[in-house]
Amino acid sequence: MEPIETGETLIDKVYERVVEAIADGALLPGMRILQGELAARLGVSRQPVSHALHLLHRQGLLRESGRKGFEIAPVDPERVAQIYDVRAALDGLAARRAAARRDGAALAELDAIVAAAGAAAGASALLRLDLAFHRALYRASGNPVFETMTGPHFPALARAMAAVLETEDYRARAWREHAEILARVRAGDEAGAEAAARDHARNAGETTARRLAELARAA
Repeated sequence: MEPIETGETLIDKVYERVVEAIADGALLPGMRILQGELAARLGVSRQPVSHALHLLHRQGLLRESGRKGFEIAPVDPERVAQIYDVRAALDGLAARRAAARRDGAALAELDAIVAAAGAAAGASALLRLDLAFHRALYRASGNPVFETMTGPHFPALARAMAAVLETEDYRARAWREHAEILARVRAGDEAGAEAAARDHARNAGETTARRLAELARAA
């Protein structure tokens, strides 16, 4: 994890660094998090680290370990499946609203993300772009509640998705589906955009569940 530059929102940045490290596999289930050590690595005081770790604990990425300590929680496949189940409905509605608006700036942002994915190398970069695409789609809907409702669950999905994005076939399919959602939104096809986004979330959930089950059997 890279040190945090002064002037950044410290709690948010600590939170982001830890989430990235969990998703990338730098922090594995069962590893203990020491506040002082983490604060030193990031170049910040213990206070923002404490706030960020308690937030991650509430979101289920950390669990209590010993006296006032935390460790990385294991992936919960059932919880991941539940999140995808809800996201299928929310993403579909967000895409429908985005297609109704067809906002030029929002379409340009989505275009840029899809283009960046075509040039990206490695699962880590594609994971960040995948999450960016869905957040941009929520913004394109014009309703900030989509991002507010789904945002707290993205860290749990990021860790599960990291395992799936190791597979080239899935990476290619996922970005074909993203491009299809964008095409439907750009065309103003509200029903088509909703169906494409809903199917994408369901496909992602099913693929992730299978991959997590495979990893559990191999462990």
